[in-house]
Amino acid sequence: MQRLKYKHILLGVSGGIAAYKAADLCSQLTRAGAKVRVVMTAAATAFVSALTFQALSGHQVYRELFTDDAPAGMSHIELARWADVILIAPTSANTLAKLAHGRADNLLTTLCLASSAIKCFAPAMNRVMWEDPATQHNCQRLLDAGWHQFGPDHGHQACGEVGAGRMLAVTGLLDQLSQCFAGDGLHGLHVLVTAGPTHEAIDPVRYIANRSSGRMGYAMAEAAQAAGAKVSLLSGPVHLPEPVVDKIIQVETAAAMQQAVMAAIENADIYISAAAVADYRVATVSAQKIKKHTESLTLSLVKNPDILRQVAALPQRPYVVGFAAETQNLQQQAMAKLVDKKLDMIIANDVSAPADDREPAAGFNSDYNAVQVYWRSSKTGDVSQQAFTLERKTLLARKLIDHISRVFHAQQSGGTDGKK
Repeated sequence: MQRLKYKHILLGVSGGIAAYKAADLCSQLTRAGAKVRVVMTAAATAFVSALTFQALSGHQVYRELFTDDAPAGMSHIELARWADVILIAPTSANTLAKLAHGRADNLLTTLCLASSAIKCFAPAMNRVMWEDPATQHNCQRLLDAGWHQFGPDHGHQACGEVGAGRMLAVTGLLDQLSQCFAGDGLHGLHVLVTAGPTHEAIDPVRYIANRSSGRMGYAMAEAAQAAGAKVSLLSGPVHLPEPVVDKIIQVETAAAMQQAVMAAIENADIYISAAAVADYRVATVSAQKIKKHTESLTLSLVKNPDILRQVAALPQRPYVVGFAAETQNLQQQAMAKLVDKKLDMIIANDVSAPADDREPAAGFNSDYNAVQVYWRSSKTGDVSQQAFTLERKTLLARKLIDHISRVFHAQQSGGTDGKK
């Protein structure tokens, strides 16, 4: 269950006797380290109380489509952005039909339409309802739309009949949900990821740094691990839980980051430079705390090594992916860095836009990001691009890793750009 650790899982509970199993599922998910929020339909509350799920998840249970305390009164937008995966268990025949036909008449069905998260459903109903052609047609519609179907199981049912239609056991649901975060696109490859800021000392108590939280780099590392890669993460100072990867090395300064990268790069197939390494450091670090004796203080700064450029210049280099956080002329700046540093791919995001009441901030110190990706053909040198719209960094990272994997393999096999 390691793959479920720290994942944002939205558990939807629809009406049916199997709702009591969802309580155990909620408990097991939290024990696995997942962050769980529960959304119940009105019918579900007839079988299990909202208070039960509140106690098991440690958070309020969501039932209403519009609430006064939600951002702009819309819980479905808030929850849709929060979730890494939506699992509806049990999924009644009624809810299944609504989902298949794009209905949005309650909170659960509405947020499913509003979310780009992985979506899963666990059917639970009487065997005759399950075997009905309309139900089978609705299941196929969801599968065609990219949903994951878990079950149903076969056996004794609450109505006294025996057959298919029981909700899959909790252990089975956990196993299948875990597989949603697994892949093999990078199987057998070693991916080296850098993340977070660096701290460049001024004196024993002060340093120069930037606003990087490390969230994007950590998400990329976990997504690469889930895609089957062996992942080494080199991290600057951050305040994040350790991701589930093969190896983590903590560093503080740009010089330490450079040393760690160059020591590990020989065995890397793909290098993802998501760290916001400080461009400059103080020329002479004071051995003692600098006192406020004068009205102004002048610091002499010198350039730090350009780690990304050094890796791209290696004779035997990995596939090199850079990041560019810009405040203006995003495409121009990103393209210049792609060409000048001889990168294979660059992922660029605009960090200038503040958050507003309807859209969260993207980039530094945010759980969200929106990026433009530019990559070069290994054959022609032509540059392709693709936009990835605003969403949670964990979701975005999986899409970016899938994109990197596709382009990498296409070029390794003699393709040109890896476009779908």
